[in-house]
Amino acid sequence: MELLILGGVVLLGAFVQWLTGMGFALVSVPALVIVLGPTDGITFANCAAGVICVLGLLRGWRYVRLRSMIPLILAAACTAPLGAWFARALPGPVLLLVMGALVTVAAVVLLIGLRVPALKGLTGALTAGATGGFMNTAAGLGGPPVSLYAVNANWTIREFVPNALFYGALVNIFSLVTRGIPPLSRPEWLTTSAALALGATTGALLAPRIPNHTARRLVLLLALTGGLTTATKGLLNL
Repeated sequence: MELLILGGVVLLGAFVQWLTGMGFALVSVPALVIVLGPTDGITFANCAAGVICVLGLLRGWRYVRLRSMIPLILAAACTAPLGAWFARALPGPVLLLVMGALVTVAAVVLLIGLRVPALKGLTGALTAGATGGFMNTAAGLGGPPVSLYAVNANWTIREFVPNALFYGALVNIFSLVTRGIPPLSRPEWLTTSAALALGATTGALLAPRIPNHTARRLVLLLALTGGLTTATKGLLNL
């Protein structure tokens, strides 16, 4: 049963990540930390999201804005180790509560389309990159700060997706360097690999047919539900 749940979560996460450029962690982390535990769940989310980002870049790397992305990447590299330390220092129930709260807040902020004037220009890029690097390593949630930066920079969705994939690929590599590879069993690796491939393939086929705003809202509503569930589980286990 756990393998089926794990495969289903990964398939859904890969599907929405391919559609919107982000969303794997928002959708999957709440379930992954329950099935695999807080530490392995986050590490696996980093691993899987990084693979999807690399695959997505194979077709969109020409549209990456390197000059705009360099400050975000450098800032993320500086804060990734701090996020890893933070995740190791917290007890399991507290980490569940913190991750659930982060997912919930991130989903609500993105749902309401919050604009933050400070997240503009070089200062905004450094702030978003540093916050994303810390959150990605600590809780597998590096996408929301970059999404907020893109909103405040008035990027179109066509501009956002390849740059989000580029950021996600590198930031998840930073996270894996600091956290290591998740110690999954052979059946778990086989199941998640198949689910990852199926989810990405399905997302690639359906992406042209699903309006982006519809897909994005669905992702955020799923993330909100998962975040509240995880936070509640952590609170009950305290």
